[in-house]
Amino acid sequence: MKFSLIAVIVVLALAQGSFAQDSFDIDRLTQYFEEMKNKVVKEVTDLMNNQDLANQAQTFMDDRRTQLEPLVAQIQEHLKSAASTVEEQIQPLAANVQAQIQPQVETFQKQMEAIVKQLTDKAITN
Repeated sequence: MKFSLIAVIVVLALAQGSFAQDSFDIDRLTQYFEEMKNKVVKEVTDLMNNQDLANQAQTFMDDRRTQLEPLVAQIQEHLKSAASTVEEQIQPLAANVQAQIQPQVETFQKQMEAIVKQLTDKAITN
């Protein structure tokens, strides 16, 4: 009987320890899920703040575009002016080069016509 009573006490003690262990595991699981919940909430909050960051970046870009548009127009005007100046300088040079090359082109054309005439005459005589 004493042995049974001791066995029952040992079994109850083991069961109590097992329940305590289960309770400890449940507490750890609860803590883990609480930490995960907090982490998810933080990440979602960061994501929402990043959305705000994206909006701020878009606003920044729009502001810079507004500031740069007059500068771009001014640069375009300077480029047009420079292009017309270059064109004014190149046109006389191009006309001069054409005047110098034109006699050579005409001479080459006459030579080619003479060669074609000779070939045609040979073809007719043969």
